[in-house]
Amino acid sequence: MDDLFWAWLGICLGLVLLVGGGELLVRGASQLATAVRISPLVIGLTVVAFGTSAPELAVSVQAAFAGSADLAIGNVVGSNIFNVLFILGLSAMIVPLVVSSRLIRWDVPVMIGVSLLLPLLGWNGNINRLEGAMLFAGIIAYTWWCIRQSRKESREVLAEFEKESTGSEVKPRALLMDLVAIVAGLLLLGVGSRLLIDGSVKVASSFGISELIIGLTIIAAGTSLPEVVTSIVAAVRGQRDIAVGNVVGSNIFNVLCVLGLSSLIVPTGVEVSNTAFHFDIPVMIVVAVACLPIFMTGHVIARWEGGLFFVYFLAYTTYIVLHATHNDLTHPFRDVMLLFVVPMTAVTLVITSWRALRHRS
Repeated sequence: MDDLFWAWLGICLGLVLLVGGGELLVRGASQLATAVRISPLVIGLTVVAFGTSAPELAVSVQAAFAGSADLAIGNVVGSNIFNVLFILGLSAMIVPLVVSSRLIRWDVPVMIGVSLLLPLLGWNGNINRLEGAMLFAGIIAYTWWCIRQSRKESREVLAEFEKESTGSEVKPRALLMDLVAIVAGLLLLGVGSRLLIDGSVKVASSFGISELIIGLTIIAAGTSLPEVVTSIVAAVRGQRDIAVGNVVGSNIFNVLCVLGLSSLIVPTGVEVSNTAFHFDIPVMIVVAVACLPIFMTGHVIARWEGGLFFVYFLAYTTYIVLHATHNDLTHPFRDVMLLFVVPMTAVTLVITSWRALRHRS
């Protein structure tokens, strides 16, 4: 009992340190990005998205080193599902989110593409070091492309963003403080991820819950807390590019960098379990694909569409809990979702997308 108490305490403390570390990292990185004149959408897609995904990176790398492959893969897949269904859903329910046309043309297709890479690379049950290196090279190429695209932004947009973000000339002392915040954030992320992993493994063992389930739920939600705070605050403040770009960029970063680096630095790579391969990864792909028609409907994520995302998050979480506990309702719940709810949603999205395209043409 004492060990279980300390395990839960470690999980709670780890989550607090991850949120605090992510906040420091994002704040420092955002200020530095603004100082070197990077556009708001690119900040959302890269600096903020990568910064808020730092907890996922820290947790997955440590989990891969500790031999907890299910935690590593579950964290990435679960975080991507959580980012879209929960964060975008909740943010849009609070304030309808306007979506940039660039996201629809380029970044969402990139998110879908990198999601499709997972079953291609993990079909043999393992993502090896070479494949990890390929994924990591992908995040370098994507970041370079984003920065190159940002240089094409108009001076008016950059000036407006700088005015909103800083309000004054950047001073060397301020830049030094931003660097200190980044270093402190990274340290907190390292300690927090270690506490979170150790506690989660002990809890999973004591209750007979698989590490994959822990990674898909507790750790995925916990490491995504920086994205939750960032996107909701950005939505409320009207910073639409950061709110949506944060989620899309985080999902791209999670697959290419988090999973890529985890597979690259561990000699044996990262194993992909049958459960993750046949269920959770396909769900992640479907969620990524669903973004395209929803984003295309007037370039707005309406409140009802945000509610749809949120309901699907509740349904997904309910199913994996029922399945983990071997509940008798597991199969009836799955049948209702697959035979009725999902097809009806797909038809609705196809119709709304067709109407939006027809109206635009």
